[in-house]
Amino acid sequence: MSLMRQVWLLLLGVVLLALAGSVAVSTYSTRQLLQTQLQIKNSDNAAALALALSQQHGDAELMELLISAQFDTGYYQSVVWRKADGKLAFERQAAAQPSKAPAWFVALLPIAVQPGVAQVSNGWNAIGSVEVLSHSAYAHDELWRSLSRISILLGALGLLASIGAYLALHRIRRPLDNAVAQARAVVDGSFQIIEEPQVPELKGLTQAMNAMVLRVKSMFEAQADQLQVLRVQAHCDPLTGMSSRKHFLAELESALTRDEGPLHAGLVLVRLRDLAGLNQRLGRPAVDQALQTMAKAVMAYPERVRGCLAGRLNGADFALWLPAPDVAAETAQALSDALQASLPAFGCGIQLALGAVNLPRESTVGRWFGEADAALARAENQSGFVVESINAGSAQQRAQGERAWRSQISEALAGRRGKLLQYPVLDREGRVLHLECPLQLQLEEAGEFEPATRWLPLAVRSRLTAEVDLLAVALALEAIAKDGLQRCVNIAPASLLDGNFVARLRDQVFHAPQAARKLGLELAESAAVNHFDLLFEMGRQLRPLGVKLGLEHAGAGLAHVDRLYQAGLDYVKLDVSVVTGVSGDAARAAFVRGMLVMLRSLALKVYAEGLRDAMDVQALWDCELDGVTGPWATARLGQ
Repeated sequence: MSLMRQVWLLLLGVVLLALAGSVAVSTYSTRQLLQTQLQIKNSDNAAALALALSQQHGDAELMELLISAQFDTGYYQSVVWRKADGKLAFERQAAAQPSKAPAWFVALLPIAVQPGVAQVSNGWNAIGSVEVLSHSAYAHDELWRSLSRISILLGALGLLASIGAYLALHRIRRPLDNAVAQARAVVDGSFQIIEEPQVPELKGLTQAMNAMVLRVKSMFEAQADQLQVLRVQAHCDPLTGMSSRKHFLAELESALTRDEGPLHAGLVLVRLRDLAGLNQRLGRPAVDQALQTMAKAVMAYPERVRGCLAGRLNGADFALWLPAPDVAAETAQALSDALQASLPAFGCGIQLALGAVNLPRESTVGRWFGEADAALARAENQSGFVVESINAGSAQQRAQGERAWRSQISEALAGRRGKLLQYPVLDREGRVLHLECPLQLQLEEAGEFEPATRWLPLAVRSRLTAEVDLLAVALALEAIAKDGLQRCVNIAPASLLDGNFVARLRDQVFHAPQAARKLGLELAESAAVNHFDLLFEMGRQLRPLGVKLGLEHAGAGLAHVDRLYQAGLDYVKLDVSVVTGVSGDAARAAFVRGMLVMLRSLALKVYAEGLRDAMDVQALWDCELDGVTGPWATARLGQ
């Protein structure tokens, strides 16, 4: 039984006891008063009647007539005249009058009084005595009416007292409930400050809880700052602050394998020619300043364009990946013009070569760099600031394909021509935590099912992602209902921008309550960075139904989510660019451990995605990761 209920029952018992005691005392006092008054009445009536009889000079007939007349008034139960020797001279008696009070009340509270006795005389001679006994029914009636009035009055006061006690307890319970909700939020990784109540004891409790929450929040922020330092050490070039070669290649491979993104993209390589000669002629400090200027110019693009990647490949080479079609050559030329205006200030003889290439995003990393290196090699054969580009397709042809695909996607959604693939997420013991279920669509009837990398960019452009995600969730719920396995479905961040998407999704999940408890929804890290409020609202509506919510492709962007502890997440999947190569790089391992500490402080499960190398997997187990997915996990499950 809850504390509030115990207090409420205690107060109710005290009030009822007080009411019962008040009624009992009042009733007993009233009974004593009525009994005393009735006794006095009997004595007074007897004295008055005796005086009247004494004036009859001993005439027995007149005395009997007077007694009869007095008795006939109806207020007396008996009137008795006894002679001086005690013998009965005359008597009038009547049956006891019925009382309006209940019989149990009369039996419970009897009113017993003695008859009033007075002496009758004739002059100085005593001629007898008279006894008068009045009816007690009148007293019982009055006692019952008094008890009824007192009970109604005290009952009303008790009701008002109960209402007041309830309101007082409710006022006390509210800050207690707030404190409990605050403590549970801390367990869930959310830090909330609650208003201080006016009750001194509860005010002290609230102040202590708020101080604890602020301290935990400051610890989390300190962990985030430390994690940022570890990230720079693990992923960034110390001179320019750009991604190192290893991390850039990992980021590029991750970007090429994701479902979201354009069908075509561009890559620009920038090389500062004759780095060794420039160090000898201009000095290392001047060359370092020139390299920092180049890095600043290249980094301007990722700061403006979401999804753009930049890195320093080696001492003289920089890379810029552009997630947009037919912009590589234009970007390379603009970059060349900007650097041509600024670099000569550091000394004469500075020259740049830039190679740009546009390719389908499904191309391998090797092809990307092979084509870009070929363009860069042609640029190096010329002097000055030179840009060479390679375009691997016609924009017009792609546009025609996009129109056809848009129609095919709409038809596939209307016909529910989709299927879910299944990739396991394994824990350290090899148990399946859940299945990742990316959606494939059959764009042509009786044709092959196409992966999301082929059609999702066009679905985003056509604003069809909400319909795609609703189909994926429906298929996942149907599969869960059949085999009971936990499944996770990817939700495009663009779907959150559809005002009706979350409501439709909630309605869909609401009608499958059993399967919903084994359903997970994953959104890319960009959803938390760019649409945090929409992500928060989605979690607020779906998590009470049992749906789990997670972030995938998580990396450095988590440090830019100011209220990650309020997002209502269940787990986070570290991006392949974060975990690749962790076995041979102590700095990357330290960064992963730092992320684990930060995310575990928010009560989140932490998984790693896209793993291929068993050594990396073992290193992540050593970091106490909760689960892994990728080609390694799929191969192990198939053994």
